[in-house]
Amino acid sequence: MKKALLSFFIFYTALFSSAQTTDYASLVNPLIGTDYKGNVYPGAQAPFGMVQLSPDNGQPGWDWIAGYFYPDSTIAGFSHTHLSGTGAGDLYDISFLPVTYPLREANAPLGIYSLFSHEREECEAGYYKVHLDSYGINVELTATERCGIQRYTYPTDTATVLLDLGKATNWDATVDTYIAQIDSFTIEGYRYSNGWARGQEVYFRTRFSQPIVSMVCDSITIADGTANKNVIGKATIRFYLSNDNKLTVVTAISGTGLDGAAKNLANEAPHDNFDAYRTKTRENWNSRLSRIEVKGGTDDERICFYTALYRTMLAPTLYCDVDGLYRGADGKNHKADGWKNYSTFSLWDTFRASHPLFTYTAPDCIADMINSFIAFYEQHGRLPVWNMWGSETDMMIGYHSVPVIADAYLKGIGGFDAERALAACVATANSDSYRGIGLYKEEGYVPYDVIDTYNADNWSMSRTLEYAYDDHCIARMAEAMGRDSIADIFYRRAKSYRNLYNPATTFMQPRDSKGAFQPMFAPEEYTPHICESNAWHYMWSVQHDIEGLMKLMGRKVFSQKLDSMFTHSPAENADLPIFSTGMIGQYAHGNEPSHHVAYLFNRIGKPERTQHYVTRIMREMYRNTPDGLCGNEDCGQMSAWYVMSAMGFYPVDPCGGEYEIGAPLFPEATLHLPDGKTFTVLCHSERSEESQKSHTQETEKGSSVVTLPQNDTVSYRKAYLNGKRVKGTAITHIEITNGGVLEFK
Repeated sequence: MKKALLSFFIFYTALFSSAQTTDYASLVNPLIGTDYKGNVYPGAQAPFGMVQLSPDNGQPGWDWIAGYFYPDSTIAGFSHTHLSGTGAGDLYDISFLPVTYPLREANAPLGIYSLFSHEREECEAGYYKVHLDSYGINVELTATERCGIQRYTYPTDTATVLLDLGKATNWDATVDTYIAQIDSFTIEGYRYSNGWARGQEVYFRTRFSQPIVSMVCDSITIADGTANKNVIGKATIRFYLSNDNKLTVVTAISGTGLDGAAKNLANEAPHDNFDAYRTKTRENWNSRLSRIEVKGGTDDERICFYTALYRTMLAPTLYCDVDGLYRGADGKNHKADGWKNYSTFSLWDTFRASHPLFTYTAPDCIADMINSFIAFYEQHGRLPVWNMWGSETDMMIGYHSVPVIADAYLKGIGGFDAERALAACVATANSDSYRGIGLYKEEGYVPYDVIDTYNADNWSMSRTLEYAYDDHCIARMAEAMGRDSIADIFYRRAKSYRNLYNPATTFMQPRDSKGAFQPMFAPEEYTPHICESNAWHYMWSVQHDIEGLMKLMGRKVFSQKLDSMFTHSPAENADLPIFSTGMIGQYAHGNEPSHHVAYLFNRIGKPERTQHYVTRIMREMYRNTPDGLCGNEDCGQMSAWYVMSAMGFYPVDPCGGEYEIGAPLFPEATLHLPDGKTFTVLCHSERSEESQKSHTQETEKGSSVVTLPQNDTVSYRKAYLNGKRVKGTAITHIEITNGGVLEFK
């Protein structure tokens, strides 16, 4: 008996040690997507952290929206806030730059800068390193949730650090600044700005590992209405260094005030040991990333997978101090009691796959996110649409907090008040003066010829379809709560998509206030009536009622249109907008409305086409290169599509509790569920003997697995769940959380 117990102990100790020795953080390549249209930053961040400490090239423009663009060769500072893969240029708060003299300086907007090369640049999850060639300084970055930690290694024992709170680029504009020295090691201050985040306030406290020899502050001039004002916005800080010529700079930020920043610094970063912070953040990332374990595939595929999984956890971002205090949507400080407040919700994007994925990879965060929604509603009067730093940006459309709330409730995730959440959903959906909601309720659609205060960009057809989807989610949640009268109202509203279908053109089509369809309609055109898309993309935005859409169109037309979606290519001279990238025919993987469409072939009895296109997208549009993303990352949605598709399933209806089966990328992928259960996807490919010889590799255990060439796909004719043939083309959330094995043959 003792011998058996000893063997059991040795086996599980070895298993645990093996899992712990996998350094998932090193499999992350944050440089993926820093070129082309990805708009991501390569710097350091903790999972869902408030700090995104990353280099800024110092140039404005679309390509520099995340502060950093891979083809550039300059660095003008390391700032503490960034947006991951959005189309909005904002943040870049609290920017430091270590220098030696003479300074390298250019005309505005670049200013003081350094040259650098990618040959002396390294990064992984939670860590970034670069050499400033102009000054001979090595810079290393890591981060806790609320603090950024920098380590500078100078070529001499004298050091200078520049702090520039006036730095603003793209949509951002500095409104007010302040810097003060607290003691020999510490400074504090704030930066107020207006941009995409209106009325943003960022407070900071910075501690240096060496005493300050001198600090010279300079004023900056800020436009203040019709006049200008001068404020303290720059500081030149000098130090004498010890023998190793290193200086550690630890900065905490807060949205509530200087006291909040001081508390965050004292609690999260009380010492100056850079390596200790880096190790702790790596462990944090490894814990998060290990929740999905993939085996087989190529090195590049594994790097793409774990980079994608990493990117799903860069946003939403924590937005409260260590004591729960946060600045609310009403501009006042509030206390999150027993929960953490989050912000940076890119919901038009992330409701589709990021939030459903969180129910498996970050279930500990979901209740906090929904409590953040409820608090935002109570302070602002509406659930968030696209909020960050306590501000509603009103970017994009729909009220997509709703499917996130409903999905969590229907999956049995607690920790929030369902009655308050439902009330917030209903009130938001009845905000009649907001973006045509009143007209939508009256007419059954948003007319394209009636413009309201919030409707300047129109997008009327897209609004109608997205409102209808969100209404369905409200109905499902209300029904599950026994609120049948609410459910009946919203189930009726959810059918409003039918009002835009024109049988004469067989497309969803904008309508005017008299009921007439838009004349001179061309489905390939990008018009003000359709959000960042054309009629090809949005005709499938009925995720909640695919069967109803099929009945409305007729099965034959539905099938023909779905085929044409992937084969009807734009004209060679077509002037496509910046967001139409990753094109296969009319399908645009670089923008979110198309993301579920490849999975619709399952619904018409053609799963082999789903598998073909899903595999093609994974292989062609996600690569281990700086230009390896085909479009904006959009706070994790682009990556969440890849993570779920690589595991072999995807939520066509993000609130439906079902996942359409696709084509797994790896021979084996295991989802480690919160209760200790596992859900494993196994993929067995049957291929010709010649092909198997060409694409076979050895695993660590000596067994062979088949990897596919770049443009090849496999059709899986059978799928088995726990040994039983899967009926249909979908599996359910309950089947996943019960644990087991999904096997493709």
